Amino acid sequence: MQFFSETTSDGVVERSFTLGDVPGVLWSPVSAEAGAPVILMGHGGSLHKRAPGLVSRAVGLVASCGFHAVAIDMPGHGERPRDAADRALVEAMHAARRAGESIVPFVTELNRSIAERAVPQWRAVMDALQASPEFGASTPFGYTGMTLATAVGVPLAVADARIRAAVFGGFWGVPWLLAVAARVTIPLEFIQPWDDAELDRESGIALFDALGSAQKLMRAHSGDHRHVPTWLADDSNRFLVRELRGAAG
Repeated sequence: MQFFSETTSDGVVERSFTLGDVPGVLWSPVSAEAGAPVILMGHGGSLHKRAPGLVSRAVGLVASCGFHAVAIDMPGHGERPRDAADRALVEAMHAARRAGESIVPFVTELNRSIAERAVPQWRAVMDALQASPEFGASTPFGYTGMTLATAVGVPLAVADARIRAAVFGGFWGVPWLLAVAARVTIPLEFIQPWDDAELDRESGIALFDALGSAQKLMRAHSGDHRHVPTWLADDSNRFLVRELRGAAG
């Protein structure tokens, strides 16, 4: 993990890095306590590691909870150009939307493909952080993110036991993800937009129901996935504090 820039504002240190060909950002408290948890911040489809909503949430987790937060560009997003297969699926999705047809087959296949590539990249980020004296091998991890970030986060939570709690939401209950979701066992919260024109609530409920965790909570909100209420994000932060810090949090 190679850091190449650093800025500090209001008690939060922001460091840009690369890990191989994966660009990322790490946010930390100016005076981080030993063993502070790290939250992996997934971004939505067509967004990137510095999307304003993601940055605001990351800074809040650092400033209010004393966590570290880290984000990377998913394949085909931000500084990482799409490959030919990704471009074809995106073009098919836009064509379906213009024709008034369902975009679900194209979005879910694109997200499945991205998840296959992104899961090992996220695991490499965790490896690199734990190898650093600043963090250490016992550093606990959480994960948060909706839409594309959920398509990546669900298989990541299955693949890597270092993730101890997660916040998912805003995705369809499609067969490939339902099968993976059944193997998730960590505590989680699920954010469900109740009035989204493209993310129908019945499919989202099916995904929540499929998640195998014994401890899970759905939080539904009016509106679509682009407008998650601030209070709901704050509640999810408290959930992450409780699960990653325990009674001391």
